[in-house]
Amino acid sequence: MSTPTLSALPIRRLTPRDLTACADLSEDRGWPREEHKWGLLLSAGTGYGIDDPQGQGLIAACVVTQYGPHENPGLSAIGMVLVAERHARQGLGRRLMRYVIESAGTTPLTLHATPNGRPLYEQLGFKVIGRAEMVRGSFNPGGTVGPVPGITTRAATAEDLTALIRLDTEVFGLDRTHMITRLPAFTDRLHVAEANGEIIGYAGMWPNMDTHVVGPLVARDTDTAKALIASLGGHTDRPLRTDIDVRHEELLAWVKANGLAPVAFNAVMASGIPELPGDWTRRFAPLTVAAG
Repeated sequence: MSTPTLSALPIRRLTPRDLTACADLSEDRGWPREEHKWGLLLSAGTGYGIDDPQGQGLIAACVVTQYGPHENPGLSAIGMVLVAERHARQGLGRRLMRYVIESAGTTPLTLHATPNGRPLYEQLGFKVIGRAEMVRGSFNPGGTVGPVPGITTRAATAEDLTALIRLDTEVFGLDRTHMITRLPAFTDRLHVAEANGEIIGYAGMWPNMDTHVVGPLVARDTDTAKALIASLGGHTDRPLRTDIDVRHEELLAWVKANGLAPVAFNAVMASGIPELPGDWTRRFAPLTVAAG
């Protein structure tokens, strides 16, 4: 029996049972395995993949996470677009992306692009609408972080969930209940910031290989964002990593002054909308760049 051409291989839906195969594909491309993140994305989003005709796992994959009403999403985020090294530059990534774009119909799309991936996405109609800077390092406030007058931080409780969903929807611009309700199990720490008895921000910290990632980070202002990072950073011995919208210059300068160093920039891209919905001034860092 002849081996089918790459262009004839079927694209199928992935499920949480494909987690190991997705992690293997990440490793094949020199990425961390990131099983914890893959688990979240495959359960909260929709994965698409192409199987190796020789039975050697996945040779291409991506995940799409929808936000807003299930029957009529307001935004879909594309992430974890990967092609096996042995099939790189053979059109698989383009084919998978075209499939996702066609499946989305009129739903606007967004993604975070590395410099290597950006040319393909531009060819497919995506436009750069912003930038995020990844920073990483051992958080060391060095006495520069004191209590913020009028703001307290604490661990979130089950009773906070309704308020968190309400705040997140207001800031993100679309309902993300299916993501927010997964945060208590996904994160190692989930903290809220309060002022006058009202929740004005929240942030999660979740394990990723040898680091702890801070995200999502939603806050009323920069001081609140600093307080949340400081409260989370005091509960880990691992390096912290986060991806901060470059428009938040003051926060970026502060984290760099306290031990985190620049790693890379990603372009925030979109198709079908000129900018992301919601209030960027209170949206400091995503849960993960793979989910928008």
